[in-house]
Parts: sequence; C-alpha cells; structure tokens
Amino acid sequence: MASFQFKERLQNAETWILANPNPPQHWPWTWLYKTGRTAYALVRDIISGNLTLHAMSLVYTTLLSIVPLLALSFSVLKALGVHQRMEPFLYQFFQPMGPQGVEVAERILGFVDNIKVGVLGSLGLALLVYTVISLVQKIERSFNMIWRVPEMRSMAQRFSNYLSVIMVGPLLMVSAIGATATIFASDFAQKLMAVEPFGSLIVLASRFTPFFLVVGAFTFVYIFIPNTRVKLRYAFIAGLVAGVSWQAGGMLFASFVAGSAKYAAIYSGFAVGIILLIWTYLNWMILLLGASLAFYLQNPGAVAKRQSVELAPELQERVGLALMWMVASPFSRGEPAPQQESLEQQLRVPGEVTRRISDKLIRAGLLHLAGGSGDRLVPGRALNLITVGSVLRAVRRDDDRVVDRIPAHSLPDELVNLVPGGDDIRFSDLLQQAPPLGPEPKN
Repeated sequence: MASFQFKERLQNAETWILANPNPPQHWPWTWLYKTGRTAYALVRDIISGNLTLHAMSLVYTTLLSIVPLLALSFSVLKALGVHQRMEPFLYQFFQPMGPQGVEVAERILGFVDNIKVGVLGSLGLALLVYTVISLVQKIERSFNMIWRVPEMRSMAQRFSNYLSVIMVGPLLMVSAIGATATIFASDFAQKLMAVEPFGSLIVLASRFTPFFLVVGAFTFVYIFIPNTRVKLRYAFIAGLVAGVSWQAGGMLFASFVAGSAKYAAIYSGFAVGIILLIWTYLNWMILLLGASLAFYLQNPGAVAKRQSVELAPELQERVGLALMWMVASPFSRGEPAPQQESLEQQLRVPGEVTRRISDKLIRAGLLHLAGGSGDRLVPGRALNLITVGSVLRAVRRDDDRVVDRIPAHSLPDELVNLVPGGDDIRFSDLLQQAPPLGPEPKN
C-alpha cells in the first residue's frame, strides 16, 4: 500500500512538472517549477544514455587529440614566449589525480615539446590539423545533439572557426591572465589593499581568478560550439553551474584518488590510465550537462517525458491550429508579426515540433516568413481564404508521399477518401458491403 501511494505521488509530481496547463505565476513557486522541470530533464537525459554515450566517445577522441591540440595551441604561445603561463592550467586540470596527475601533465608537456610544428612537413601538419579539427567536430556534434540542431557547420566554417579558436583562444587566455596580474600589481590596487575591507576583497578576488576564468571558458564554449544562437545569460548560468560542478567534482575525485591505494595494487601500472579515463569522462559529463542546462533554460518548452517527443496526430493538429491562430490574430489587428521563437515559448511545446509544423504550413502556402532576419511569421494568403480544414490537411499531409504506396484497390472507398471525423463509419458495415475476396493472384 505504501509503495502504491509513493508511486502515485511520483506520478502526480511528474504530471505537475510536465503537463501542468496552469503553471505557477508567483515566486517562489515559479522558481521551484522551473528548477523541477530542468532537473527532471537533466536526470532523464542521463538515464537515457545519450549524454554518457557522447561523453565516452569524446574521452576516446580526447586521448588521441590532446597532444596535437596542445601542440597547435602552444606553437602560437611559444612564438610569443608566453607558453609558460598556460602550463599551470594544465597542471591544475590534472591536479585532482594526485601525484599521478603531475606525472601525466609532465608527460603530455614532454610530448608537446617533442612535436616541432615547423619541421613536420605539409603532410604531417595536415594530419595534425585534421586530428584537432576532428576533436572539435565531435564536440560540435554532441552539442548539436543536445540543442536538437540537425545540421553542422560547413567544412569551410569548421576549418576557419575551429582553427581561429584553437590558435587565438589560448592567446586570449594568457592576455586575460596578464591583464589580471597587472591590475593586482598596480599602485592603485596596492593602495586599496592597505584599506579594509578592500584589501580582503582584492585578496579574495585574486584567489577566485582561476575559477572565474574557468566559468568564462565554459560560457564561451556554450555560446560558440552549438550551430545555433545561444543567449549569453543562459550560457553564463550554465557556465557558472558547470564551473562550480567542476570544482566540486575535482575535490571529490581527489578524495577518491587519495583512498584508491587498493586500485593501484590491483591494476599496477594501468592504474594511472584508468584514473585518467575516469577523470576525463567526468569532465566531459560536466561539460555536456552544462550544455543541456543552457538548452533547457533557453527552451523551457523542450522539457518532456522523452527527449524525442512522439509526433502524435493530436499534437500536430493542435499545434498547427494554434500557430495559425497566433499568427492570424495580430495580423488582423495590424500589429507586428510575431517571432517564431516567441510563439514556441508561448505554446510551451518542444521547438522541433513547432518548427516541423510551421514548415508544413509554409510549404502549403498558409504561412510566410517575414522580417529583416526572416524569423517572423505572417499569413500566406488572405484570412478569408484560410480554413480550418486547409490547416488540418496541411498538417496531416505526408510530404514524402509514403502513403501512396498503400494499395488503394484493397481498401473500401470510404477508407481511401476518408474525411476528418469518420465516427459514423463502422467497420462491421464496411465488411458487410465489401465484395468477397477472390483467390490471390499467382506470380
């Protein structure tokens, strides 16, 4: 009995989160409602296995690409003589692994030093660049999966964008570190440090500078990598949460490594590799979960019971009629055309559903794209020429025409030419009126 009541409460909570037609409008219930929906979606994505699968794939690619990636990045810094400033960040990344992390970082830096980009030759340099671009391409594919983006960047965009970030990104990081150090070492800052509470605040800010740089790096990745427009505030919130999670995960992992002497005894020399795999996997999971958080914050309507919502006929018809009504109403009053993104947020359904239905209505000539950016919707014809039936037919239409494969001669005309409804047609009556089936034709 207790288990039944617990399941019933869970079901009610799930219904309140996913299918609440009247969400809360006052704080703190609005915050609790949004937090619950986002947490539900993140847990669902982890349980479904898609994020873990992409994280494991990125771990494998990272092991192959980490040395070429650092070689290309450090080549620019070495030319300017500032590559030493990036080495502490590499040691900081592997710090949770304990003494083994220092060993891994030193070996990676040794490999990077052994790679002379200038003497690789054209073929070697091309393979080096391809290895690095393949890593960023896999990262973009994982982010596009999270953001439900069907298309990746073109090959020219990948080459130019990826290499520019790989080569210029570390330089910007070093510049930020240098600027921060200059500010803290300036006479004005030194004078402020002598005055309380400014001195304590400056010392605290200097200690949190690495954390702020990590949050900035996460935020930049969440904005740049997906092949879609990501709003800065949602990317920053996700970057902040991912930065805190990364710091907390580092401390927990360090405690795990400190108490894993028995693993070293069991796996011997392989223990370092296993710990490295686990730590790399944990970092990718944090990065991908942050990307999912940014997506659900920007697209709250995407939260559903399944990651890929089933396009049921009821859902398609209701969304099609709602879109047509929400576009026709402001048009009839002479108001500005609504943005497609705002309509998606008002409908509170996943964006891939509304986009698919709006594409159907656009192909049928019932809607048109308008505005300078082509992101607004207007009626495609006069409102007196648009009927509810035309909207339903456009939504129900099979654009791939797979329906034409169904042999019409094997069905009654009432089923072939069925109009919406059909409640007055019974299969018992159709079977009584149907002629007896003859023998099957021989081949």
